[in-house]
Amino acid sequence: MTAHATVLLHPDFRTGTLDRRLFGSFVEHLGRAVYTGIYEPDHATADEHGFRRDVADLTRELGVTVVRYPGGNFVSNYVWEDGVGPVEQRKPFIDLAWRTVEPNLIGTDEFLQWAEREGIEPMMAVNLGTRGVAEAAALVEYCNGVAGSRWADLRIANGRTEPYGVKLWCLGNEMDGPWQIGHKDAHEYGKLAAEAGKAMKLVDPTIELVACGSSSMTMDTFGEWEQTVLSYTYDLVDHISMHAYYEEHDGDRASFLGSGTSMDRFIRRVVASADAVGARKRSDKQITISFDEWNVWYLETRFPGESNLPLQHQPARIIEDVYSGLDAVVLGDLMVTLLNHADRVPVACLAQLVNVIAPIMTEPGGEAWKQPTYHPFAATTRLAQGDVLDVRVQAPTYTTARHGDVPTVTAAVTWAGEPDAGELGVFLVNRTAEAVEVELRHPGVALTLGGGTQVTADHEPAVHGPAHAAKVTAEHVTTLDAAPVTASATGTTTVRLAPESWTALSGTATVV
Repeated sequence: MTAHATVLLHPDFRTGTLDRRLFGSFVEHLGRAVYTGIYEPDHATADEHGFRRDVADLTRELGVTVVRYPGGNFVSNYVWEDGVGPVEQRKPFIDLAWRTVEPNLIGTDEFLQWAEREGIEPMMAVNLGTRGVAEAAALVEYCNGVAGSRWADLRIANGRTEPYGVKLWCLGNEMDGPWQIGHKDAHEYGKLAAEAGKAMKLVDPTIELVACGSSSMTMDTFGEWEQTVLSYTYDLVDHISMHAYYEEHDGDRASFLGSGTSMDRFIRRVVASADAVGARKRSDKQITISFDEWNVWYLETRFPGESNLPLQHQPARIIEDVYSGLDAVVLGDLMVTLLNHADRVPVACLAQLVNVIAPIMTEPGGEAWKQPTYHPFAATTRLAQGDVLDVRVQAPTYTTARHGDVPTVTAAVTWAGEPDAGELGVFLVNRTAEAVEVELRHPGVALTLGGGTQVTADHEPAVHGPAHAAKVTAEHVTTLDAAPVTASATGTTTVRLAPESWTALSGTATVV
């Protein structure tokens, strides 16, 4: 028996305009994200700067708009000044976060120039773990200052005349986490972030600042952390960060497929915490969210923990999770959740871009390939445009061990164009093991659905390597030449969803 759900949509009801920065990613000096990831000067595809062209091409196809750098946990022990200037004069150092000797071949200039060449907006993080106000302000001056001041002149001496104009800045990383080098409580961090942010904006008043939120919704300090930090920084910062990772625990497939419900609750709770501070301050300002770390990551089942890592002198294969069709369906569902919070989540970063829990994998000296999770991200960046509609989903629920009752079907719809005529991106998820017929109700709107992409879950363990990734793609990622429409009439279009699937469709619509 086929299950049923309904999705009501109309262009008069919109959640908000989609900020393209929602399609960001992350490059940290961790494992092989940088070295033999984006950068490998001896590789056959390396450009004149040593960056892999095959990875850059896949990044462009993926649709990444923003890349956060240089961390992550790495940033809390990073001395940015040691990573600029002549490469032959830079000294290696031990990165305490990931216990790797960092050769300092890639630093601020190399990264920012790579991002510029690739048409990617950089999102820089400053070290508020082991460093502070002066160093953070100096980095802004180095990146954005004009000639005639100390740090801007150093950038010019290092070969870059024009300012980089970096707009997005993270005030540290996961400072609530005891694993963080320089971990602080909420009051300590809030005061430091306020002073650092103040100094940074005195250097460049046009920048946007991101205060550290909770590292996850499971932190003991969650909620209280956000309210305390924002009590110090509310009038200064633009965004507060969120970090969340999801994985299948003990074969609990149902809960894993319902991960988007957990993400939705997390966002709503952070919004409530931020708005409570704004209410107490009687402020008309609205803090938005930078969800600058999110992904499927088998953190508890595959990663031994930072303290168990041996000291490595070469780029180590750390946290190189391989992904399945099931993982790709869940990732697509998480993207649906982010789209539906477009009014409060303008920035998000899939962590990370290459090799480290990433949609793109490489072999040193070898090929680069797409993991299954690449496909829903790329399809969403291609089809999602304009405004996110405020759709109403009516679907049965099922009970999960980790999230309680969750909807069987989730949906997001984007509309690009005029108020009475537009191009649609329609994103539908079936979290259950049976097919579902979704009735799209669009009263007063003539709607035509076209082709797109469908991803279905598998039941096989993921295996490292391009051959297995290609096999999963061939069997579980389908390019749809036409929408799987089983019935249509004026004001109603019915779409059939495969079991445990994520579907993205293009369309056109006209108000009649």
